[in-house]
Amino acid sequence: MSECLFCRIVAKEVPARLVFADDRAVAIRDINPQAPTHLLVIPRKHIPTLLDLADDDASLMGHLQLVAAKLAREEKLEERGFRVVINCGEGAGQSVFHVHVHLLGGRPMRWPPG
Repeated sequence: MSECLFCRIVAKEVPARLVFADDRAVAIRDINPQAPTHLLVIPRKHIPTLLDLADDDASLMGHLQLVAAKLAREEKLEERGFRVVINCGEGAGQSVFHVHVHLLGGRPMRWPPG
């Protein structure tokens, strides 16, 4: 997936502010943060959208959520709260078509989002 920005970040072809890496995922600081803390948790496996998930991706998606929770604790977000978001499709704000989890915190979150 040489045209995919996140695949290129995972492959270390494009620089990013890495905050986490293991054999299944990486996490980086968003270059256009929407909150004081805005991290992206990205699977190493290329999956364009949530609609492209297969049954065998369930463990990977759970892992992304666990990584988000770990990073929320490390960023000291647990007391004030935080938001975890996965956008699906252009109309929902997905701009990079590689599934990823947004971890947002450090400011009050409003409802409804958007």
